[in-house]
Amino acid sequence: MAESARILIVEDNDDLAFGLRTNLEVQGYEVAIASSGPEGLELARALDPALIVLDLMLPGLGGIYVLRSLRAAGATMPILILTAKSEEVDKVSGLRLGADDYVTKPFGLMELMARVEALLRRYGGGESGPLDVYRFGDIEVHLQARQVILADAPVDITPKEFDLLLALLRRGGAVATRLELMSEVWGHSSAVISRTVDTHVAELRRKLERVPARPKHIITVRKVGYRLVRD
Repeated sequence: MAESARILIVEDNDDLAFGLRTNLEVQGYEVAIASSGPEGLELARALDPALIVLDLMLPGLGGIYVLRSLRAAGATMPILILTAKSEEVDKVSGLRLGADDYVTKPFGLMELMARVEALLRRYGGGESGPLDVYRFGDIEVHLQARQVILADAPVDITPKEFDLLLALLRRGGAVATRLELMSEVWGHSSAVISRTVDTHVAELRRKLERVPARPKHIITVRKVGYRLVRD
C-alpha cells in the first residue's frame, strides 16, 4: 500500500470519534482527532489532511465557524459535516460555505465510512484507500455498488447485512465483539448486547454459507463475537 491518506475527525463525542477512527485505521488511513473547534482548526492547518469529518455542534467554536475559516483560508480538502435532524439550517449553511457532503445523526458508522471513501475517490485522495472488491471463497463483496456476488449470482442482501459483513471483512480475520458490531453497524454504544447481531449473522450465513449450520467463513468466537475467515 502506498502512503496512506490522512483524515482529521473533529468530533466531541468520544465514542463516535473512536469508532470512526478504528474503522479508518483498519483500512490503513492515518487518523487524527480533535474534540473542539479551536483544536480542529489548529490540526487542520498543521496536518493538511486529505479529508475532514466535521461535527457542527462543537465546544469552543462551532463547526460552521471552523468550516468558514478553513475555506476562507483557501483550504480545498473535502469536508464531510455531521448534523442533527434539528440543524437543517446549519446543514444548508454548511453546504453553501463549501462542505462537500453531510450525514445526519443518528447514523451507522458504515454509512459514514462509505461517504468518506466516496469523497476521497472523488477528490483523488483515496488512491491508497480501501479496496473496492473483497473476495473470499466464491463470494465477491463490491463496496461501491454495495453488492454481494455468490458463485457469479447476486445475493439479495439488506443494507444492515451488508454493513455487518463489511465490518467483519475490514478486521482482516480479527475478532469483532458483539458490542463493537452494534456500535459500528447500528450506532448503538449501550453495554446491553442485543440479539440483533446474532440474528443478522444467522441471515448472512443462510445467504452466503454452503452449509449454514457448519459455517466456513463467518465463525462464532464463543462468549466474544464473530470473525470472518477468507480462506
